[in-house]
Amino acid sequence: MKPALGRIGDRGWLVLIGGGEFSFEETDLADAAWLAKLDPEASIGFVPAASGSEDYANHFGVYLEEYFERRLETLPIYRARDARRGKNAQRLDGMGGVYLGGGVADHLVEALLETVCLEAMARCLDRDGTVVAIAAGAQALGHTFRGLFGGKMLPGLNWLKGGVVETNFDASESNVHRDRRLRRLVTQKGVRWGLGIPAGSAVLIAADGGYEVLGDAWWLGGPDEDLIPLSSDRPELAEFKV
Repeated sequence: MKPALGRIGDRGWLVLIGGGEFSFEETDLADAAWLAKLDPEASIGFVPAASGSEDYANHFGVYLEEYFERRLETLPIYRARDARRGKNAQRLDGMGGVYLGGGVADHLVEALLETVCLEAMARCLDRDGTVVAIAAGAQALGHTFRGLFGGKMLPGLNWLKGGVVETNFDASESNVHRDRRLRRLVTQKGVRWGLGIPAGSAVLIAADGGYEVLGDAWWLGGPDEDLIPLSSDRPELAEFKV
């Protein structure tokens, strides 16, 4: 049976990246893949709430311009009060792409939950745009995520319709704890499936549930089920495969 990847939105692409340092060229293939989904003239907005770092946004913007000749606009969304501002939502409404940077998932969820800016990001998908989330950003989009403090399970933004994400995932046989955290996430009430995505890999999810995989990724349909390796059900990523 083909794994099901549910998500919000009727159009566009939702891209989950497992982590990696762009400064060490660990995400360049993943970034090339999601940028290829965007109109060449589309504006790209960076949301720094997970890290709280303006420097992160600035360095990432330099990287995009040097490697891909694409410009990045940093959106001043660090706290919930920023995400409640109509002006920031209006700026998001002008974006063809939105990038949720890494950091701490707790901070991102606290900043965005039930705000006009989160609604504006969803509208980006409805305009056939692309929303990208890396590491903690990807975890925050799940139904549930593992909090930073004490590993407590917390409600996420639930853009994945009952799905959860474990990033920086290591499925090697030498890692005896390779899927323990993902399995614990899948045991939570309301969770139906999970993704394990290693650093540098990406899963690009279309509105109809189809998906493309760059690198490696695994799907888990229940806490006692076997991990299933994901492979693209569409050919579009062939030129980016690692």
